[in-house]
Amino acid sequence: MPERRRIRSLPGALRAPRTPADPGFWRSPVRGARFTAVLGVVLLAGLTLLFVTGLLSYAAYNPDLNPVNDKTPDKGLLGFYLFSWPTSPHWLYRLTQGLHVTVGIVLVPVLLAKLWSVIPRLFALPPARSVGHALERLSLLLLVGGALFQFITGLLNIQLDYIFPGSFYPLHFYGAWVFLAGFVTHTALKAPQAFRVLRNGVPRGGADTLAAPDPLPATVSRRGALAMVGAGSLLLLVTSAGRSFDGPLRRIALLTPRGGTDPGPGPNAFQINKTAAAVRVTPADTGERWRLTVRGPAGEFRFSRAELLAMEQHSAALPIACVEGWSTSDQQWRGVRLRDLAALAGHPDRPPGVLVESLQRSGSFRKAALRDNQVRDSRSLLALEVNGAPLSPDHGYPARIIVPAAPGVLNTKWVETLTFGEL
Repeated sequence: MPERRRIRSLPGALRAPRTPADPGFWRSPVRGARFTAVLGVVLLAGLTLLFVTGLLSYAAYNPDLNPVNDKTPDKGLLGFYLFSWPTSPHWLYRLTQGLHVTVGIVLVPVLLAKLWSVIPRLFALPPARSVGHALERLSLLLLVGGALFQFITGLLNIQLDYIFPGSFYPLHFYGAWVFLAGFVTHTALKAPQAFRVLRNGVPRGGADTLAAPDPLPATVSRRGALAMVGAGSLLLLVTSAGRSFDGPLRRIALLTPRGGTDPGPGPNAFQINKTAAAVRVTPADTGERWRLTVRGPAGEFRFSRAELLAMEQHSAALPIACVEGWSTSDQQWRGVRLRDLAALAGHPDRPPGVLVESLQRSGSFRKAALRDNQVRDSRSLLALEVNGAPLSPDHGYPARIIVPAAPGVLNTKWVETLTFGEL
């Protein structure tokens, strides 16, 4: 007995160090059920919006139309929801993808704060106390792992840092479904408790299992911590959302490509992703020898740029909107309607889809397929001019596709061949 008393009186420096599995290891006074519940409800709304707009982005590529558009060929049943992407309103993809990327960026501080608030539970022992607890831990693993994977790959893609161990498209697509499995399960298990805590608080006499049992003196209140998270999200919003707008807002979007400084003056002074040099399109490819090849039931036809300019010209005010979330305002495009070219190729009544091939020698989406509804829309053009001037080399000279509501990569630049028919 005396020896046991001596052991208890040993100074703190000689005691066995606490491990993350020990509740006393976590001493922040900010952690608590209500703090976590507030963050959880924000993420519930935000992540749901992210998932829905992400699915819409995938549908906008028309992946079930043609293998050249399908970057996830083994999707199987996961493509059950796909539908024909519409052409109206013409700003549809600009809205859905702008929301997807902007909300994703804004949620980063909320996600990190939520993970910080529940990190003690990741180390709790035993790993599973019951079947229900085991299911909760598994859903948490899928949720945390899936969320981190989706956010990291998404942010890298926004910054044009393609350092993935494969194509971004299947990685992000399958990662989204893994994340959804954990998200739905965890929400079903924890959402009722979170809403109950927000409505009624922690019951008197009830244990706040997220609160530190031996907290350090507070340096910031829980409300102050939530305000800091909100301020971080607001800062990211201000410094990123402007890439979807022209003028002053774009100039303060310093954290994303296509933000910051304007691309210069003139009719072609709006954002691009791929330059002609980057995809090895040379002046020799686009000079006097260039011809557009149009194929269909009526045969194969070849047109020079001068011959295309001699055809009936039409105008359309359409934006460019890309998967990275940036977009332009409506530009004034002018050229030959795709449905008129389809009629020349042998489809005068109901134009079908078209396979578009570019002069570019490398990179993704050198070929792209457009649906019949996209070809039939009177605003869908083989554009030869923009804002009253010929296309610049980087904007697709001598001719490019422009289609309402389509992702930027389907608005193929440096067009070489149009094949109308079954895809």
